[in-house]
Amino acid sequence: VQLVESGGGSVQPGGSLRLSCAASGLSFRLYDMKWVRQAPGKGLEWVSFIHSNTETTYYADSVKGRFTISRDNAKNTVYLQMNSLKTEDTAVYYCGTGGPFTVETGFRGQGTQVTVSS
Repeated sequence: VQLVESGGGSVQPGGSLRLSCAASGLSFRLYDMKWVRQAPGKGLEWVSFIHSNTETTYYADSVKGRFTISRDNAKNTVYLQMNSLKTEDTAVYYCGTGGPFTVETGFRGQGTQVTVSS
């Protein structure tokens, strides 16, 4: 199983980024997917979740209204559209398999760095 994140980078506050996570080696459409993040010097934080087939979504309060999770099962890819970015969104972002509201993942990628700074 391989999960590969991309799309990270540096952006000014108020800017936007779109993260992608390409999955291989698993039946992607059967897996619930999530994004978690780790800010410098802090522990992992659950960010967002999308159900495997109902596409029900959940968000952490810290990102609600600014981030949007989506998936394309035909492309084995999950996305995280991040708008109105804040300095406190600076973190390494990981995609992974598993349920909402928890940082635990079954499979997890290597992460992509997002830096929000003026």
